[in-house]
Amino acid sequence: MDSAAKDEQPAHVKHLAAFLIRHHSDQLHSMALSQDPKLHFPLYVNFAELMDDDPPLSHLVFSQPTEYLRLFDEAAVWAHKVILGDLNGSNKGIKKEFIHVRINISGSPLECPETFPSIGRVRVKHRGILLTLKGTVIRSGAIKMYEGERKYMCQKCKHEFLVYPELESRNSIKLPSYCPSQRSKPCEGTKFGHLEGSITCHDYQEIKIQESTHVLGVGAIPRSIPVILKDDLVDIVKAGDDVIVTGILTAKWSPDLKDVRCDLDPILIANYVRRTNELKSEIDIPDDAIMKFKQFWSDFKDTPLKGRNAILRGICPQVFGLFTVKLAVALTLIGGVQHVDASGTKVRGESHLLLVGDPGTGKSQFLKFAAKLSNRSVITTGLGSTSAGLTVTAVKDGGEWMLEAGALVLADGGLCCIDEFDSMREHDRATIHEAMEQQTISVAKAGLVTTLSTKTIVFGATNPKGQYDPDQSLSVNTALSGPLLSRFDIVLVLLDTKNPEWDGVVSSHILSEEEPDNGKQDEDLANIWPFPMLRRYIHFVKGYFRPVLTKEAEIVISSYYQLQRRSATGNAARTTVRMLESLIRLAQAHARLMFRNEVTRLDAITAILCIESSMTTSAIVDSVGNALHSNFTENPDLE
Repeated sequence: MDSAAKDEQPAHVKHLAAFLIRHHSDQLHSMALSQDPKLHFPLYVNFAELMDDDPPLSHLVFSQPTEYLRLFDEAAVWAHKVILGDLNGSNKGIKKEFIHVRINISGSPLECPETFPSIGRVRVKHRGILLTLKGTVIRSGAIKMYEGERKYMCQKCKHEFLVYPELESRNSIKLPSYCPSQRSKPCEGTKFGHLEGSITCHDYQEIKIQESTHVLGVGAIPRSIPVILKDDLVDIVKAGDDVIVTGILTAKWSPDLKDVRCDLDPILIANYVRRTNELKSEIDIPDDAIMKFKQFWSDFKDTPLKGRNAILRGICPQVFGLFTVKLAVALTLIGGVQHVDASGTKVRGESHLLLVGDPGTGKSQFLKFAAKLSNRSVITTGLGSTSAGLTVTAVKDGGEWMLEAGALVLADGGLCCIDEFDSMREHDRATIHEAMEQQTISVAKAGLVTTLSTKTIVFGATNPKGQYDPDQSLSVNTALSGPLLSRFDIVLVLLDTKNPEWDGVVSSHILSEEEPDNGKQDEDLANIWPFPMLRRYIHFVKGYFRPVLTKEAEIVISSYYQLQRRSATGNAARTTVRMLESLIRLAQAHARLMFRNEVTRLDAITAILCIESSMTTSAIVDSVGNALHSNFTENPDLE
């Protein structure tokens, strides 16, 4: 840039460029050394840093971002040239045309609800300021090109100026009414010529983000908003990602269709996009909580099963008994360790659980509770879900096809609860086979062929078809196919059998829940764990332990598996290699639940008990008066 042009820069640009050179010279240096001059480069600036450095300027960037972010980009190019001038002694740097300043607001006052509303609360007052929205990407469009700014020259005074397209009127160019030159004697020319070769083209992509379902109240419909990504931001997110987008809210005329009223639709022009997939599983676990866990297990060093049962009592405390189900829910949520061999073949670490039972046995209670325990969950019913509801669908939007993610894709990395599992459509049953075992969904719809990740725990609940017949196999009773049933690690059958002792115990438990003075919440970990503690514990053991099988555990599991293979009757579909994998996963999950890094004989036996109870007809009757608990000590001879 020559010195005359340098002095023409507005004062703000100089301020901004000075700020960039002071704080971000390392980013500018690496840009200068990069080889491709045509690329669009991002330059990341923390808003909190800008506020400390120059509060009035940061306020202008916040209140008039359309203008000041453009000035910031000019300042970045200018600062880049200054740094390039320093480098040119060594002839290394290459001049770059396009540098975009990306404003990261994390840790700054802009994280308050006024400038970081939920998508459903976006209003006209947010228009034209730097706004931040958080949501899940539900669809991502194709990448297109569009013409950005172009240069015009006044025919009278030969003044050159840039004209930017207007997004509101679908990127049409609007020329000024007279020459915008800032001279002492105005030129007032009205004829402008377009300069050849001065058009800048940009990459352009539209995505749609929807507010996360777990922050909504009951009955609220999740709202969504289209987001425009340009240049270096395109193609960095895909459907199902959690994102935080900072940008400028503006409006766009809806397409002019015959006999349809034209509206202004809100749309966010993104300036900075941050994927929070890595953070989506973050439940903050303070150090004192970890100390509590360690203290708890050192107290129960001699009676570990008693300690484990105290944790299990915290699962669905309003449901009495059902010890096996609570153990199964805990093991399913914790899961095993994913195993990848040298050739890249994966064996999933997530366990799946299916509850089959009569009405009124608390299946949906467990589903709801598990969804609250998991840090990312989607609840759906098999009947109400269309094929899109569970897997993925192709939708036509403005003449082009896009993919929209369904429940299994949105629950990636979390838990998907499917109630009324038996009433699922045929199409979904075929897709869910792949989603549960290979943990991907392959799509070929409307010319879009792709594979989406579904590392999801599937937790299903279903009613038996008619009266449950203990003599028939599970697949006859539930009308679910054998291959689908074999994908569930644990299938528990809850039958409402008539048992006078059990009925008496249950009724007194339910009535005592109704008494008003029982509302005391005491932090007595030795007896029952409170919900927040339980949630943290499950999250902590999932991330912290990677259990390995010991020799004894291997002997127990392999001998049980061989025994089952020899006596395989009726449950032949379940007695496959899948069962062996399920045993290993459940044993690893139990070791994690017991706060250990190796899978002992005890864990292997518990895993076998879980699988055994999923083969017997009734899991309720076994646990009257906690009969399962007394079994534990005599059972190591099970092999």
